[in-house]
Amino acid sequence: MIFCTMGLYASDACSAVYSALKNNLLYAMIFVMLLRCDFRKLAKLGGRMIAIFLGCSLTLGLGFLVFYPVFMGPLGGGEKTWAAVAALYASWVGGSANMAAMQDALPVDSGAYSCALALDTVCYSVWIALLLLAVRYANKWNKATKANTSGLDAIAAAANAEVEKDKARKATSGDWIFLIGLSLLVSAISQSVGAAMNAGLANVGLDMFDKGTCTTVFVTVLGLICAMTPLGKLPAVEEMSNIYLYAVVSLLASTASVTDLLSAPMWVVYGMLVLVLHVVVMFILSKIFHWDLCMVSTASLANIGGSASAPIVATAYDASFAGIGVLMGVLGAAIGNLLGLGMGAILHMFV
Repeated sequence: MIFCTMGLYASDACSAVYSALKNNLLYAMIFVMLLRCDFRKLAKLGGRMIAIFLGCSLTLGLGFLVFYPVFMGPLGGGEKTWAAVAALYASWVGGSANMAAMQDALPVDSGAYSCALALDTVCYSVWIALLLLAVRYANKWNKATKANTSGLDAIAAAANAEVEKDKARKATSGDWIFLIGLSLLVSAISQSVGAAMNAGLANVGLDMFDKGTCTTVFVTVLGLICAMTPLGKLPAVEEMSNIYLYAVVSLLASTASVTDLLSAPMWVVYGMLVLVLHVVVMFILSKIFHWDLCMVSTASLANIGGSASAPIVATAYDASFAGIGVLMGVLGAAIGNLLGLGMGAILHMFV
């Protein structure tokens, strides 16, 4: 962003390199990221844990929708911000990789994207601290909601067994080369299929689905299907998806100026209010369904921080709950892109 502000990237050559790299790496990242999302593993969570996770996803989405009309102007105007807010919501359903994945599926403004990243960073840091602080008040929450914690140990054991299976596999140089080649091949094929889908849908009057949206949906579905094949057992999948994520975020930041962050404080306020509403509604749902604070906190952080962050809060309650946090984060990665597209369709109505 600093180099962009200084004008170092303002050349036709840099623009050509950016265009060539961004989409190829972006769709490769989505595919590799979703290879972890085997729904057979996620079934180990059980219906109750999945319901808590989806409750967190929906209450966060409610917060974004309720406060967006109020903050649309201060954030920078509806035309510039609706897609960035939808991308941010995708990020808050399973981690930052989902936000990057939305970059081509929606017309995300680079300046608004930078502010959304600032919101994500600040709110995530505050939120994880508050969730860890709340551990000492778990008994009060559970008493108020009459929480049902029976069966947690069995779910934790099943989830941990799945996580340990993945850790046992060690990647070789051949695995890395195969995964890179496969992901880039899938990226190229997906872009061709996305263009064909876009043309076909336009012919039947559904031209609101542009090439980026069609490609994102296709590669998401393909990744989820491949996750249930031997490809889903490839080692180094998580490491490779992180490498792609760092590369994609760096590319996106290279088109944004530091001056775009001037409206970032209002974005942070917006994010904090979303979290406040999230807590209030989740407490009401917990009263109705008797959800305990441990799983609510774990699901909340699995949404906002992804599979790498959720175990931090889960293990603050019990070391054996780490696997539940990981699988919740994986569930978010699986559905985040689709929920982000849905949020984008709704927010676009405000423009």
